[in-house]
Amino acid sequence: MATDSWAQAVDEQEAAAESLSNLQIKAKPEENDSSSAAASSEAEGENKTTEDDDKEDKAAQSLLNKLIRNNLVNNTNQVEVLQKDPNSPLYSVKSFEELRLKPQLLQGVYGMGFNRPSKIQETALPMMLAEPPQNLIAQSQSGTGKTAAFVLAMLSHVDPNNKYPQCLCVSPTYELALQTGKVIEQMGKHYPEVKLAYAIRGNKLQRGMKLQEQIVIGTPGTIQDWCVKFKFIDPKKIKVFVLDEADVMIATQGHQDQSIRIQRMLPKTCQMLLFSATFEESVWNFAQRIVPDPNIIKLKREEETLDTIKQYYVLCNSKEEKFQALCNIYGAITIAQAMIFCHTRKTAGWLAGELSREGHQVALLSGEMQVEQRAAVIDRFRDGKEKVLVTTNVCARGIDVEQVSVVINFDLPVDKDGNPDNETYLHRIGRTGRFGKRGLAINMVDSRMSMNILNRIQEHFSKKIEKLDTDDLDEIERIAS
Repeated sequence: MATDSWAQAVDEQEAAAESLSNLQIKAKPEENDSSSAAASSEAEGENKTTEDDDKEDKAAQSLLNKLIRNNLVNNTNQVEVLQKDPNSPLYSVKSFEELRLKPQLLQGVYGMGFNRPSKIQETALPMMLAEPPQNLIAQSQSGTGKTAAFVLAMLSHVDPNNKYPQCLCVSPTYELALQTGKVIEQMGKHYPEVKLAYAIRGNKLQRGMKLQEQIVIGTPGTIQDWCVKFKFIDPKKIKVFVLDEADVMIATQGHQDQSIRIQRMLPKTCQMLLFSATFEESVWNFAQRIVPDPNIIKLKREEETLDTIKQYYVLCNSKEEKFQALCNIYGAITIAQAMIFCHTRKTAGWLAGELSREGHQVALLSGEMQVEQRAAVIDRFRDGKEKVLVTTNVCARGIDVEQVSVVINFDLPVDKDGNPDNETYLHRIGRTGRFGKRGLAINMVDSRMSMNILNRIQEHFSKKIEKLDTDDLDEIERIAS
């Protein structure tokens, strides 16, 4: 697979991630935080200005998931298929050979480590490779093999003898476009006559030229300019249009309108493929505007459960007492690996420093870090190089580390109004009790306000959280070890 100079950015990103084992985090200026009142233990005697909480950045989270996943997730979710023609037979495949791929593509698939199709690939690939082409809307989380599926569809539909763009893939950010481009290059490694171009910021082309690459991947604004303003691409010749990460796309200003404008320029015979990790009403409305007469694939997502997680709370009077209680727990029980969640970056930094001074191997994760830095920290933690991961909410979702036996809420999760954030609580303590094992969650309570928050969390989940007697830790020793 031929590449251009822009593909080198992917390798540079990976090299950057690998070189961050001795990570130094630059402190950012403190910002005003509307939720600082909720963190009562820090509000006392301190300025009302604390760091801003880590806000969920969907694009960054998606990129992080791609960087930290080096293989497919063992997904037990059920696939639900809604066909545009209910009378049409539903095909699924159990091997890549059944798809009758070109030999050079089959070689690329196996070269990437895919031995058999994943759950979503079993159903989606026959639809994407069908003749005549079928449109598809698919729900799929990171690690399910969906990028490889639509890349295989693009490479299969391309005619290498035609030297003009035939497949367009729109990604919400520069970094996500580069990640998808890397998959195209790997899968097309043995198909050198198919070329790839990146329609991303900084890739300047001479006016008046026509692209000869058959696949173009990029961000909505640049792709729209290349079609309309510069006419590098003739949209009427596009055979496959992929819109990836639709939920991230509509969260970004202007991307939704640009994507719709691109889609309207394409021929009616063009195959439309749209993928999204979530399907809130706004995403669904967007998908229906982009993809006419679609087949629909949804993964019935397994709900995270508290059934396998034993929950406790510890009463303290200050941040320092919480730290001392933490040390007492660590001194009394054997913990494989633990994740500790804090409300602000400032608390997380302080706690990581104190734990390090006590001799613990500590990793620190927060939203001020670059995505590649976060990925490097998570990889080190997953490899067991650090036993404790101190983090803010930036790490509450999507990170599976089998050895995590204990999750500690150093600060209880609250929303910007100081109310309990039940969803974040579920995602946090859901990092333990995974892979069929029992889990342990310990909540630090340091004020009447935080006790009230804990009681409301108990009521919400109808699950009792027991007071932890630090003089009798035999029960949690059994769970933690």
